[in-house]
Amino acid sequence: MSETVRDVVSGDGCTIDDDATVGYGEFDEPARIGDGATIRAGSIVYSDVTIGDGFVTGHDVLVREGTTIGDDVLVGTKTVIDGQTEIGSHVSLQTNVYVPTQTTIGNNVFVGPGAVLTNDEYPIRTDAGLEGPTIADGASIGANATLLPGVTIGENAFVAAGAVVTDDVPANTLAVGTPATVQPLPDPLDRANQLA
Repeated sequence: MSETVRDVVSGDGCTIDDDATVGYGEFDEPARIGDGATIRAGSIVYSDVTIGDGFVTGHDVLVREGTTIGDDVLVGTKTVIDGQTEIGSHVSLQTNVYVPTQTTIGNNVFVGPGAVLTNDEYPIRTDAGLEGPTIADGASIGANATLLPGVTIGENAFVAAGAVVTDDVPANTLAVGTPATVQPLPDPLDRANQLA
């Protein structure tokens, strides 16, 4: 057994696999994890993270400091949440998702495999500050989509697979293409996510 549990306060019925690290780093606050969490091998959850009930990870997940996560959240294998981020309840982040600092994700949100969220408008060229995307309640982000810094994905909006979102996506619309253009939601997508 080589699991590492450091500075952590956990609820009832939590399972932390071998080779997982919970409470990594030296911070003023411990990692706080609600009831019924499953943290799989290779995952690292920093201190100064607050997670609700029913949290589940795949393998090799990273959750950095300053992150707040609601209830019933799935974080898929090799997904990185780079800290200073707010994630609501009933959220599914699939395999290989990248969530940068200064990102906000609402409730009942789906983010497909390989999606990349960004927070630096001019990497290395200027010091304009970091601003991640905001994904409103009920939105869905397709596989391999890219969201540029500071964009807002509106409530119940749908971003198609492979889209590159450079501007805000209004509520209840579809963003498709590179760069993404906005269209009305087609009938099969004009409904709530089934995550809750």
